Amino acid sequence: MATDTTGGLRLTLDIWHPDCWTLAVTERTDGGLLGHGVHRIDGMANGRFTAYGDATDEVDELVGAIRDSDLTESVWETASPHADADTQVPGNASRGIVVRYDIENSINDALVSRGFIPDEPVRMYDGREYWTVIVNESRTAVHDRIDAIRDEMDADVVVELITAPAAGSGIFRTDELSARQREVFELARQKGYYTWPREVSATELAEDLDVSKATLLEHLRKAEVKLLGEV
Repeated sequence: MATDTTGGLRLTLDIWHPDCWTLAVTERTDGGLLGHGVHRIDGMANGRFTAYGDATDEVDELVGAIRDSDLTESVWETASPHADADTQVPGNASRGIVVRYDIENSINDALVSRGFIPDEPVRMYDGREYWTVIVNESRTAVHDRIDAIRDEMDADVVVELITAPAAGSGIFRTDELSARQREVFELARQKGYYTWPREVSATELAEDLDVSKATLLEHLRKAEVKLLGEV
């Protein structure tokens, strides 16, 4: 008999990892990608994506960069964008594609194997990936598993948002954050750092606070550790 549980967390993860074609192509072009799933076929990753941009030429440039990348083996276009993209694609132009690439360069397995289940399409733009995932673990266990992903993939993983969907408690309380950490978090929230698409960058937030980008991200990382600490 299945066990009925009411726990679980919903996380938004801001990720960078090496040798990733999605990060490379979105960093140097104006377009973005939505990822709809990765499947292992004949030992290779085969991912379904929607490429999008403000105009057709932006999408053309993005798809061309994907084809030219040394990190992709092949690209083929589908008849239309994925159904999940209907209400989520910014801009005025989009195109469905399937990309085949080295499975070792995908962070998908590192996340899914540790219980992080994608809850919506993965967003990729400006050289970063944004995963919204659900996981049925304690905050302490989640923190440990994210550290393991960082180590395995040599990845930068920032927890942007933590909610408890089943309990309905919303964002976890920030009582344990320092005044500076709370100031950084509240400014980021108010300025639209957590919206999709982002309304402000980490660089712009750092300028507003008169600190370096590295310092800003360090404040967010320390806040993450506290928010993911034992209840």
